[in-house]
Amino acid sequence: MAPAEPDEATDVHCRLDELLERRGLTLTRLAELVGVSVVNLSVLKNDRARAIRFSTLQAICDALECEIGELLVLRRSPPGPAT
Repeated sequence: MAPAEPDEATDVHCRLDELLERRGLTLTRLAELVGVSVVNLSVLKNDRARAIRFSTLQAICDALECEIGELLVLRRSPPGPAT
């Protein structure tokens, strides 16, 4: 399987906004807890990230007390018309 092209859309959605709201955290506070920049978290939150390190993913999940599957979900595209 070939890697995604730079401008190719992804079906992976980050639910960071929802998880932050439920826990009463700000993006700035999460950045402090995780040790990454607010800008990098914002890129992830807005579904513009092309990659994430496992260590960062684990740190985010630890800080939010969630599982990876709660943070990242697949958005299923509706099936195309039958031919």
